Amino acid sequence: MPPDDDSLKCAAPTAEACRVAPGHAAENEVAAGAVLSLDQAGACGERLRENLAKALRGKPEVVQRTTETLVAGGHLLLEDVPGVGKTTLAHALARSIAGEFRRVQFTSDLLPGDLIGAAMPELRAGQATGRFEFQPGPLFAHVVLADEINRASPKLQSALLEAMAERAVTVDGVTHKLPRPFLVVATQNPLDHHGTHPLPESQLDRFLVRRSIGYPEAEDEAAVLRDDPAESALPTLEPVLTRAEVLGMQALAARIKFDDKLVAYLLAIVQRTREHEGLAVGVSPRGGIALRRAAQARALLDGRDYCIPEDVRDLAVDVLAHRVLLAVRGPGSRGDGESAWILREILDQTDVPL
Repeated sequence: MPPDDDSLKCAAPTAEACRVAPGHAAENEVAAGAVLSLDQAGACGERLRENLAKALRGKPEVVQRTTETLVAGGHLLLEDVPGVGKTTLAHALARSIAGEFRRVQFTSDLLPGDLIGAAMPELRAGQATGRFEFQPGPLFAHVVLADEINRASPKLQSALLEAMAERAVTVDGVTHKLPRPFLVVATQNPLDHHGTHPLPESQLDRFLVRRSIGYPEAEDEAAVLRDDPAESALPTLEPVLTRAEVLGMQALAARIKFDDKLVAYLLAIVQRTREHEGLAVGVSPRGGIALRRAAQARALLDGRDYCIPEDVRDLAVDVLAHRVLLAVRGPGSRGDGESAWILREILDQTDVPL
């Protein structure tokens, strides 16, 4: 039987439907991000990329996308075969920003409460007091690795939606804020693997970027074989940013100029996805906003206070390809890579503003 509202330890009720409980620890909230100049933010981004590259060798594009996702305040979906460094990358990111890291292995029998947490009876001297206290789950961390997310049931996948969108979870009518910054790095096996479930469209839409790491080049793989960075570099990786600096970068990125001509360019790309004969569903307005945010993050990391067309063009496939639905596949279908192929075709057909 659910407890009465008065028995829950949380903040006083507000006029809103749900009440907001204080965080599980004082460090859950950074009161305000650091105030950074453009040069300082660019230097912070460079330090972060260099640190991540120590743990994930030979993949500068993946390191760049991960940094852009963090600065844009989004979430990252890594879709690839096991053993290419997805877990190492997520762990290195948490270490680099002095953040709390949690890894959750998603399985078919995992329940939403196992991830979010639950209100548990309060005990004093081994005796129940009649009150209930929220016990946070592994989701309450700065970097959460949702490992093999498509092995979990759709019910558990849906439990992530509020957390990823609102940076909060609601249990028994009480809203609990998540730590800041908060980033979900999810890994996904190819869908033809046994025991996997396709992610629902609403879940995919919450990921700012979907990216494959891929196999390393022969020279980089030889270096990994000689000196495994997961065993050598990762345990000794030191923080290079504070969480306040990360929040400061996120706030600054949101203020990067995005000219009206770029708005028109981005909208032209989005509109073409809605009209393309190979797509049943095109990019939503949320997808367009995601691409703008990613472009602003890239501009900031490049030391600019304004976006350029290349910011939009270079990020479009990784930000938009997982937000479209293919029309019925026929002979000659390119399979999982077809949406990316169509996006590249659209980019080639869309005039770039000067």
